Amino acid sequence: MRGLSVHRFLSDGRIAAFEPLVGKGAIKNAIMQVLDRTRSVHDDGAERTYEALCEDVVVLLERERYNALLPVINATGIMLHTNLGRAPIAASAFDAMRAAGSGYSNLEYDLEHGERGSRYARARNVLTEVTGAPDAMVVNNCAAAVLLILDTFAKGREVIVSRSQLIEVGGGFRLPDVLERSGAQLVEVGATNKVYLHDFEHALSPRTALMLRSHPSNYRITGFTHEVEAPELVALGKRAGIPVVEDLGSGALVDLADYGLPHERTVQEAIADGLDLVTFSGDKVLGGPQAGIIAGKPHLMSRLRNNPLIRALRVDKLTLAALIETMRLYLTPQGHERIPFFLMLRATLDQLNERAERYCDSIDGAKAIGTTAYVGGGSLPENGIASIAVSVLPQWGAAEAAQRLRCASTPIVARVEKDRLLFDLRTIAPHEDAQVIAAIQSIL
Repeated sequence: MRGLSVHRFLSDGRIAAFEPLVGKGAIKNAIMQVLDRTRSVHDDGAERTYEALCEDVVVLLERERYNALLPVINATGIMLHTNLGRAPIAASAFDAMRAAGSGYSNLEYDLEHGERGSRYARARNVLTEVTGAPDAMVVNNCAAAVLLILDTFAKGREVIVSRSQLIEVGGGFRLPDVLERSGAQLVEVGATNKVYLHDFEHALSPRTALMLRSHPSNYRITGFTHEVEAPELVALGKRAGIPVVEDLGSGALVDLADYGLPHERTVQEAIADGLDLVTFSGDKVLGGPQAGIIAGKPHLMSRLRNNPLIRALRVDKLTLAALIETMRLYLTPQGHERIPFFLMLRATLDQLNERAERYCDSIDGAKAIGTTAYVGGGSLPENGIASIAVSVLPQWGAAEAAQRLRCASTPIVARVEKDRLLFDLRTIAPHEDAQVIAAIQSIL
């Protein structure tokens, strides 16, 4: 890098063109970032050309220019990667978002009567048809759905929860903290590994507002255990006149055992068990946009809709459009298999091996290896599905190669294992193969 100066980069027309878009300060920062990174990597005397460095600066400035969400290729093998946006939505759901967002819509307008309508009515019919619930509504995420229920029914009152279900999920979201913030008082029952129906019976009091079940989607307690089944708790709730609520979290609408995974409790099963209210996510195994869905008894749903807090938790037209279209896919035979999450699950090892051969034919030293992909997104933490990865050995270090891929114009997030990079083909869409192959070739 001898002879290179910041001024030389600043005077380059390719870089100077970014000044009105991102400002001179951002340009200088990008130049210094590239130079500093290159010095730290090539301290053995090897040097990169000015042209190569200039390309790196342009890539950083392109990212700074948009300074927003970037499309990323997920090569990690985590299908619902929380940090990468969880579930990719179906093409038809994206088309619905584009249609709703590119012009006006009947978001809160009753076309038949020519007066104000309700955005919550837009999704109600398709949600009830798919889940079997008598009523349903949408808020902005599943934590908001739980908060709305607690604020509506349990402020200043008691909520009984099994000790084995006092969960914490990603980002530090803890159920006890949500209960506290809602103004409800947590009543823990049972032991960590064993909880019985009589534990709930003994905890009932005149101040009891709800009994709450929380699905342990991101952990498992095994061995010497006992848990109260939902129908038992529902029967107790009916005798005591106390609503029973279940937070399912993951939002499974089909049996994942059909795809080689363990059975995950579905929304339909929870509704059939008689739960008064059920909450679940739209962007996990359901495969839609981020949303929190509440399904259940109409008289309770009516109280939720009348809570002033709902305005702070409502979803926009784009989320509603994508969610409605995603739910419609579940109404047609195998329609849900057009959702990317299920396309990933459905891919066979033979199909993945065939794709891996194209990688190995194009990339020197690449090998196809067996590996395990995982659902992610706080779902089925211990259970994976067999997959195929392409293994690459960069001569100048897997960590640095991974960083260069993450800093590409379309970032690629791979897995680093010891001195190799792994590209899991279950989470790389087939149409992305050519781009990934070219990117790997460029770093080698």
